[in-house]
Amino acid sequence: MKNLAPWLILMLASGFLPGCMVGPNYHRPVVQPPTAYRDLSENPQVQAQAASYADLPWWQVFQDPQLQELIRTALKQNYDLQLATERINAARAQLAITRSNLFPQVQGNANFSGGKEHNFQTTSNFLTLTADAAFQLDFFGRLRRANEASRAQLLATEDARQTVILTLVSDVASDYFALLQLDLQLEITHETVSTQINSVKLTRLRLERGVATKLDVLQAQQVLDTANAQIPDLERQIAQEENAISILLGNYPQGVPRGRPLVEQPLPPEVPPGLPSSLIERRPDIREAEQTLVAANAEIGVAKAQFFPQISLTGSGGGSFGRSSAFSGLMSSQLGIWSYGAQVSQPIFTGGALRGNLRLAESQHQQALIAYRQAIQRAFGDVSDALIGYEKLHQVRVRQQDTVADLQESVHLSILRYQGGTTTYLEVLDGQRSLYSAELTLAQARGTEYQSLVQLYRSLGGGWQQ
Repeated sequence: MKNLAPWLILMLASGFLPGCMVGPNYHRPVVQPPTAYRDLSENPQVQAQAASYADLPWWQVFQDPQLQELIRTALKQNYDLQLATERINAARAQLAITRSNLFPQVQGNANFSGGKEHNFQTTSNFLTLTADAAFQLDFFGRLRRANEASRAQLLATEDARQTVILTLVSDVASDYFALLQLDLQLEITHETVSTQINSVKLTRLRLERGVATKLDVLQAQQVLDTANAQIPDLERQIAQEENAISILLGNYPQGVPRGRPLVEQPLPPEVPPGLPSSLIERRPDIREAEQTLVAANAEIGVAKAQFFPQISLTGSGGGSFGRSSAFSGLMSSQLGIWSYGAQVSQPIFTGGALRGNLRLAESQHQQALIAYRQAIQRAFGDVSDALIGYEKLHQVRVRQQDTVADLQESVHLSILRYQGGTTTYLEVLDGQRSLYSAELTLAQARGTEYQSLVQLYRSLGGGWQQ
């Protein structure tokens, strides 16, 4: 073992000798992002803001305590997130496997043997202990490039997990606001049904007194029937939305507790999108695409290194200890064992396999480069869609709110006119029918506006901060 130790030290030191690494070193591709988000170029005050709405943690954006609790539960229990975490563990293990090739591989062996020779009447018992070491010199960087690729793949897996978190937070918030929207529509429908029941009763009393017609009764009943028909469908949608949220939370389908009603949910006074260049650093899907590109770039070096010689050093040492009657007086015997060697392997003819492998690596690098640029382009498309969507849906909600207010006033006036005998009850019923439809549309507009806010937060890369 004393003879083996210097050899092991020599092999270990050889691995850290400076050597060339074939293949290209990674440099981030030059990408020119837009200087302004679409529809914000004419608003220098908003465009000049360096701060971004997405830099806020999700618990400051979604201020409903019940929604915050649902998101926390999802981050603890969601199965997609658990799978993403395990993929990180697998990538770390793969990196450890790849990195181990940079170090000597040492293996210990033990062998015990004994017996008796009848012809010479000798007996023996020997224990042999040896250690074998093998080390591959990485003069051309094949192992270091492979280690570089594995490390980039690990980082890509970690960024993929951040994408899962971003998507999970956004999906829980979006489904929650959709659930509150359905709750509001169901509440409006129940109120309408209650109002129309009283209208039908009142119209029948007026029919008995001869101050209303059969047509008035049928019109009132029609509004009631229309509202009643909406209730089962809304209850179905609510149950299915609760099931969807339960699955995101890692639970079996069950009811979902609510916090603030939809009309009490806060909306930010303004949404600063931040600088366009910061989107590349903030979005985890873009960072994942870049790490995939880094790994593909390193794999070119691995493929190129296959053209060069592969040099391996081997060494073995140990001893055999025991006793044999072949020695006088049954003296103990100690025998030293050691050996060393070197092996050089140079590909000569592979039928085009090495060149094909290099072309494959280069093609995969080009695919990763295209995917990286495409991810950036899609990210800016997502932000543009979300900014336009939030702005326009906000306008829709405000105008629909005005429509509801106008119809409420119209119904109030028609009731007064009917009570004063200057109009028929049909005008009241028509107004109530229009108001009911407008209130349902307003509830839907509110829910859609909140969901567009969630989509904007997600497209800007927010939601995954822990």
